[in-house]
Amino acid sequence: MPHTSVLADLRERVQRLEGRDARVRKALPFGVPEIDGRLPGGGLALGALHEVAGGGNGAVDGAAAALFTAGVAARTKGKVLWCVTRQDLFAPAIAQAGLAPGRVIFVEAGDERMLLACFEDGLRHGGLGAVVAEVAKLSMTASRRLQLAAEGSGTLALAVRRWRRQAEAADFGQPTASVTRWRVSVLPSRPLPVPGVGRSRWLLELLRSRAGECADFEVEACDAQGRLALPSTLADRSAAPQVAGRRAAG
Repeated sequence: MPHTSVLADLRERVQRLEGRDARVRKALPFGVPEIDGRLPGGGLALGALHEVAGGGNGAVDGAAAALFTAGVAARTKGKVLWCVTRQDLFAPAIAQAGLAPGRVIFVEAGDERMLLACFEDGLRHGGLGAVVAEVAKLSMTASRRLQLAAEGSGTLALAVRRWRRQAEAADFGQPTASVTRWRVSVLPSRPLPVPGVGRSRWLLELLRSRAGECADFEVEACDAQGRLALPSTLADRSAAPQVAGRRAAG
């Protein structure tokens, strides 16, 4: 009956506004069971908003957050729209994280307001693999608009939180409509058996996961395909006899 269909439509709209979409949402797995197992659907939900920030206020952790985001975007299909307000994104670095320059469309907005408008328009377009925006502040109202735009098109929305001033960093702790919230901090590189610099390592913190659990992981940074990895247990084992030998000598 007509009344039944109208009621079903209203219920679906309410569920979407409350973040409980009845439809099965596709997910982009990390390919690391320890991480995917903590996320509903076995990966990052597509058609949803996700937040990423550096663990500290310095440029190093901020760069790690951008590389983590680039690795996620690299594993989607299609072009990636990356919105910024500052021309300081280093394209060769994100290429090393798997996101080839030919796939990225860069948009420079004049201010945060214009940035959020470009972010939302990109999500509503529907023909992109992912939309990334580097934002300092993200209100509940703005995040809800972005979340609904992502749901409508099925596009992955990635908000990289960046701050010009220390006072803006506190905004990252405020509630938003994002499905997940991540924090990335740089760890010392894995030691090598020969002189050199090993693969970068990060402390990856899942601070919020809707219908999931919070967790933290020590991971090796994105490779050329945008994939993370857990630190090799073999490398840890090889170092163990040396440590035991030093203790015995002492």
